[in-house]
Amino acid sequence: MLRSFLILVVSCLLLGGCLPSPYYQKQEPIPQNEWNYNFRPKFKFDISDTTAKYLPYFIIQHSQAYPYCNLWMWMYIKTPGDSLIKKERVNVLLADPSGKWLGRGLGAIYEERVFLSLGDSVQFNRKGTYEISLEQNMRINPLPEVLHVGFKLDMIKAN
Repeated sequence: MLRSFLILVVSCLLLGGCLPSPYYQKQEPIPQNEWNYNFRPKFKFDISDTTAKYLPYFIIQHSQAYPYCNLWMWMYIKTPGDSLIKKERVNVLLADPSGKWLGRGLGAIYEERVFLSLGDSVQFNRKGTYEISLEQNMRINPLPEVLHVGFKLDMIKAN
């Protein structure tokens, strides 16, 4: 019994070590777990390979007491060399129509990684530092029971 358990643990560790790491990932804690309009987490990442394609994800951790099934937010995107900031409104679904949370749960905390549909994938056509800021855009301010928000970027390897 103990031997089987140890084999299972070692196998999980070895398989977990084989998973590719994201190109970029960062999460920001939400002060007092209440996301205020004026708190805009910013994520900066460098792109050096303009031929690669990327998959962007929004990450959110919330409690099961989060009062809505979705999250509306503004996403601000600043590209290298531009003074203009592109602004997009994004709706993130957090629960299905029956109210079941879509993210992974551990106790009363849920985390969801949502693909940001900016096309099938994103190809950054300029080298340099990109900035993405997030602003909650719900009707309630501050938005309760949001613990962390983040941004993740996976690189698609060319064959």
